[in-house]
Amino acid sequence: MNHYGVKVKLFADDVKLYVKVINDVAVDDLQRALAALVQWAEDWQLALSVDKCCMLCIGKDVVNRFSICDVPLPVVTFTRDLGITATQNLSFSQHITGIVTKAHHRANMIHRCFVSRNINLLVRAFTVYVRPLLEYNCEIWSPHLKQDINAIEQVQRRFTKRLQGFRDLPYTKRLRLLNLQLLEVRRLHFDLILCYKIVFGLMSINVADFF
Repeated sequence: MNHYGVKVKLFADDVKLYVKVINDVAVDDLQRALAALVQWAEDWQLALSVDKCCMLCIGKDVVNRFSICDVPLPVVTFTRDLGITATQNLSFSQHITGIVTKAHHRANMIHRCFVSRNINLLVRAFTVYVRPLLEYNCEIWSPHLKQDINAIEQVQRRFTKRLQGFRDLPYTKRLRLLNLQLLEVRRLHFDLILCYKIVFGLMSINVADFF
């Protein structure tokens, strides 16, 4: 059993079509859905960027016969959707590598560009400009591999170590003095909040699909 997702670039927005492929009927259903989407776009005179459309297969077997406007859709091994890089094996290591690189760059910019060495100001800048990069939609991609967990935590570890007077202190003590939490603990809190919302019907998600 495979899962197929098609990403369609419609005007300025991305449209996603998704199907669980058990047999050829599901494949035909997805192609008909693509045709219906093209017809709807034409009826409403919306631009369709066919060259920016793609198909991501989650599974071993690839069905490479989907098309839009008679143009075959390219099969990709990863794609970026709503700020998250998804791969065909549902590993988010590539996404984590990207956000960690970007977060390190921003953290270094704070240390280089801020004239003030005020600890509270620098930490505030970190929580506003860097930490959101490492936590955006983390309920979806929260890592289980130790190397990914350490890579994310290393951003905060390095930033706090460069603060004046904190270089020789252990990481846990630096966090305590700065009133910060481990990023891994913060992700756990976000997971618990999401579970609460699902269990108590605060989201349009069927609780039976998860618990």
